[in-house]
Amino acid sequence: MNRKNLVLHARKSIERGSKSFSRASKLFSRPTRERAWLLYSWCRACDDLADGQDHGHGMSTVANPEKAIAAMRMMTRRAHGGEQTGNPPFDAFGIVAQECNIPLSLANDMIDGFALDARGWQPESEDDLFQYCYHVAGTVGCMMAIVMGISANDQDVLDRACDLGLAFQLANIARDVAEDAQAGRCYLPKIWLAEAGIDPDDMMNPDHRDALIALINRLCDLAGEYEQSARSGAANLPFRSRWAVLAAAGIYGDIARAIKKSDGASLEQRIYTSKFKKLGWIVKAFGQALFKSTRRDREALWTRERAIRLA
Repeated sequence: MNRKNLVLHARKSIERGSKSFSRASKLFSRPTRERAWLLYSWCRACDDLADGQDHGHGMSTVANPEKAIAAMRMMTRRAHGGEQTGNPPFDAFGIVAQECNIPLSLANDMIDGFALDARGWQPESEDDLFQYCYHVAGTVGCMMAIVMGISANDQDVLDRACDLGLAFQLANIARDVAEDAQAGRCYLPKIWLAEAGIDPDDMMNPDHRDALIALINRLCDLAGEYEQSARSGAANLPFRSRWAVLAAAGIYGDIARAIKKSDGASLEQRIYTSKFKKLGWIVKAFGQALFKSTRRDREALWTRERAIRLA
């Protein structure tokens, strides 16, 4: 499949897999937009392989998760090296990696997150939670920054890009607590659960509801902190990329804010934000992008160096 067809395939993938990201991606310049789609296509395919899903929907048991992870690594490595795999999302990654010089180490770091899921891993501590969020989402933030023209050596900006990925993933975890529990997964740190008096084997017991809501709100608050850090990093991006990132931050940040406001409704139903609010963020983000925000100190925040050091 040639580049043009891979871009079309990737566009269909993001439109089906994430309306929020699809809408925000249209604010990029055309070259950056196409590369964002290509990268998304690969990320989505890896996530689906790991979770037995179709564009993020319908999680099912993967018969041999270790084999799926090994295949993911093999095809990613081949595509990164310029080989054709015959698998469109992986070939899409090969193109964007070659065009933007995305390090293979970042791709492998992302796959490491899926490997954690494959072995039924659960975080013990808050640090473990952040390490997982780095692998499955912070890495994507870093790769997207490189797609937007940031050097792979610009560690400060990559840290801010990672922060946005962390914010997105913390919101995802907060939204999906009940769905993950049904699938036998839990991303709430065991230390948090113990402190809240929640039995991890009976987490959805109605007796734990108030304590569980408090932990979900804690995730939402953390998502807000990392969203704000990421916003100040957007000042380093070209205008259209800055606009797109600020819109995505607002749109996805609203999910965390809506979860907290719902007071536990996220345990019964999936929380969405309206199309009107998403369009509102596109307008609001345009104004925000005109003025480069003041840099925020992120010394108190978790940093991806800890995940890299522990790898």
